[in-house]
Amino acid sequence: MENNENQRQKAAASRFSIVQGDITTFAVDAIVNAANTSLLGGGGVDGAIHRAAGPELLEECRTLGGCATGQAKLTGGYRLPARFVLHTPGPVWNGGGDGEESLLKSCYESCLKLAADHGCKTVAFPSISTGIYGFPLEKAAPIAVGTILRFLEDHQDMEVQMVCFDGRTRNAYEEAFKDWG
Repeated sequence: MENNENQRQKAAASRFSIVQGDITTFAVDAIVNAANTSLLGGGGVDGAIHRAAGPELLEECRTLGGCATGQAKLTGGYRLPARFVLHTPGPVWNGGGDGEESLLKSCYESCLKLAADHGCKTVAFPSISTGIYGFPLEKAAPIAVGTILRFLEDHQDMEVQMVCFDGRTRNAYEEAFKDWG
């Protein structure tokens, strides 16, 4: 039984990659937007995605009525090379006592489930909540990597990329990946 589990973990790991770049340039089925709860744009990744997608994205987001932290909603990709955008508001770090870790895990799970429900085979994630929301990168990376890889164990037809904005973020995710399993 353990050998089968080990094979599933290896197969999942082979469909996960960590890269450094601009998520708005990735030609995948869906990119993930580290959004705020209004879904109406903001700074960081959220602002970059809204700018690259064009005003149609904001128009569609206005019809969604926002989104709760840890949940996800899907829109078209418009001018992006991605077909869809999965919007997920990550938790603001308040020291770890307000359920931030479980909310962050829920962001990744909600996006992956929504992607699978819409037939997405390729998904690109940013590092959710580690920018202005202050979630410590060394805590966020293992949560993200573990959640994604566990999902991939049961979804053999999906590939996921973690798109890191800078080298420090990429290094944190590479460390978390080495420690997984």
